[in-house]
Amino acid sequence: MIDNMLLIAARWRVKGGFFVGVSVSKEPSVHQLRLFLMLSEELHFGRAAARLFITQPALSQQIRELEKRLGVRVVERTSRTLTLTEAGQALLPEARAAVTAVDRLRRVADAQLRQVSGRLVVGTMGAEASMAHTRAVLSLLQDRHPETTVQLVNLAFGDHLAALAQQEADVVFVRPPVTDDIELHHLATEPRVACLSTGHPLASLPRLTLAQLSGVPVVDMPEQVPRLWWDFWAVDPRPDGSRVSYGPVVTDMESLLHTVAAGEAMCFLPNAAREYFPRAGIRYIDVVDLTPSTSALAWLRRRRSEPTIRAIRHAAQEATIRGYSEAI
Repeated sequence: MIDNMLLIAARWRVKGGFFVGVSVSKEPSVHQLRLFLMLSEELHFGRAAARLFITQPALSQQIRELEKRLGVRVVERTSRTLTLTEAGQALLPEARAAVTAVDRLRRVADAQLRQVSGRLVVGTMGAEASMAHTRAVLSLLQDRHPETTVQLVNLAFGDHLAALAQQEADVVFVRPPVTDDIELHHLATEPRVACLSTGHPLASLPRLTLAQLSGVPVVDMPEQVPRLWWDFWAVDPRPDGSRVSYGPVVTDMESLLHTVAAGEAMCFLPNAAREYFPRAGIRYIDVVDLTPSTSALAWLRRRRSEPTIRAIRHAAQEATIRGYSEAI
């Protein structure tokens, strides 16, 4: 992809781009490409530098060096505006593809290093790390494979499945459903409950039906979250076929609870939220016709035979057979 960028740059020199006749002495660095991508988003040196946590002169110098290496000017600077040149526009998708490829290479290399070193990255979301089934599986894994180093990472809503796909986590304790490239070992089942602001008219009722919640906005998820997952948790569509109306987008449990407490939307959560997420301004209410939720250990189907993943899969199977009280 960097070769493609150099070819495009060469064509632009022939077609009347900048730095005509100057040979390209070096390939652009991945760091410079990242800076270029950020600048293309902001179209402002000051804002881009702030997001990158570097100074504006340092960013400007790196962009000039990138232009020198490519042999074309990628941005047009005036006293008031910053725009991409035609060459910059042409190079932008190649730069994005090159950075993406390097990121993917790094993730695969990290996954291979973890496999060789016996390090296992375990993702959790919300309170999953505190659940009895999670603690049981990890306890058994450490008992059976003391040489394995476990690193726990807490994931936001938008990351919990993407972390598997991008190999940033080897396994994740999740609440299904999941996409077809992911395998699961079922660990537990529990009811789902409605999470409402205490100021909502329905919050005073001892129990609810889905019909009563019709028309109440539900918090929404970032666009990278698979819709099949959030459709299940939002109960969209409802049993009568009606579609759900959505409120603000939330990225993690705290923003979700804040949005609900403010009365902007509601959501459905596992019953365990009563214990793990009690909050002023929020009430959890049983929903009599709501299907339960499940907890599971998840891994990429294509990685199931890797030694560390195989070890935790077997620990999960043993924990299920023995019962969590014995394993903890």
